[in-house]
Amino acid sequence: MSNRLFQGVIHQLRDAVERTIGVIDETGTIISCSELGKIGEVISAVPSTLFTEREIICSNGNTYKSFGVQVHAEYAVFVEGDDDAAAKFAEICCVSLGTIKQFYDEKYDRANFVKNIIMDNILPGDIYLKARELRFNNEVSRVVLLIRIQENNDISVFDVIQNLFPDKTKDFVININDSDIALVKEVRNNIETGDLEKLARSISDSLSTEFYAKPLVGIGTTVTDIKDLARSFKEAQISLEVGKVFDTEKAIVSYDNLGIARLIYQLPTTLCDMFLREVFKRDSIESLDAETLFTIQRFFENNLNVSETSRKLFVHRNTLVYRLEKIKKITGLDLREFDDAIVFKVALMVKKYLDAKPVKF
Repeated sequence: MSNRLFQGVIHQLRDAVERTIGVIDETGTIISCSELGKIGEVISAVPSTLFTEREIICSNGNTYKSFGVQVHAEYAVFVEGDDDAAAKFAEICCVSLGTIKQFYDEKYDRANFVKNIIMDNILPGDIYLKARELRFNNEVSRVVLLIRIQENNDISVFDVIQNLFPDKTKDFVININDSDIALVKEVRNNIETGDLEKLARSISDSLSTEFYAKPLVGIGTTVTDIKDLARSFKEAQISLEVGKVFDTEKAIVSYDNLGIARLIYQLPTTLCDMFLREVFKRDSIESLDAETLFTIQRFFENNLNVSETSRKLFVHRNTLVYRLEKIKKITGLDLREFDDAIVFKVALMVKKYLDAKPVKF
């Protein structure tokens, strides 16, 4: 990538300098040059101190000056001639090329740095060292949003999200895989979950308008320490997976609002199987038909209120009572009793979880 960056600057300086100018790496190979035919050639007579002293050096009819952000310079400019003008041209080229390289490296490395953090590809002890090297601000709050578009996730989706968050020093848009894009967003301190959901909804609306597809957005918790970005990312992943099981109608799922579903997701499947066997008689839950399960769902939605549920179901109150008695006879649980209702609600969620076989993170 540096070669293309340098070649663009060299091309613009060529007419102003009116001399052959170029860039060599530490091996003396010309990687950019105003004379394209010279690219790839090796200058064998490169002074040995060129990349260590960073001084103007004249040798074999050329003027050299090294540049780079590291202690040991990585590249050097050469300008045809060994006069004062050549020295000035070399100084100007170094400033231009060094600035654009630093800008590119910071932009690219920061995004790559953030990706390595959220993907757990960097040692915890190296995070803060790298952050200082990249001048990465660690004293702000950030949150990870995971955007999933399964129908149409090409490069244009990534571009749309980047255009929504153009400040590349604060917000980072990262491709995770074919369907997922992570947004690491800088936010104000003590931001409310509702505000994050509004942000997620605006992203969803923009993508829906652009691609006619409804994206899913998982929201992790806000963190103030850079190393905790990995946790926020995993929480966003869990939000999408748990939402896929328990809240299939929701396009935006926040980790803070998962409730008991989050607890169930974290349980081993062996414990879930054991719980179902203890709560229900053998195969009793499978014996409940679709109408009965629908009745149970509406009963829970109406806070175990028999009168309100019967009104919403357009059935007589006695009909609903009969159905509840039938459920009690089959399962041994009286849904009109709060404790039994809690056990039954959790058991239904556990069964739904086992049937879905969600991905664990």
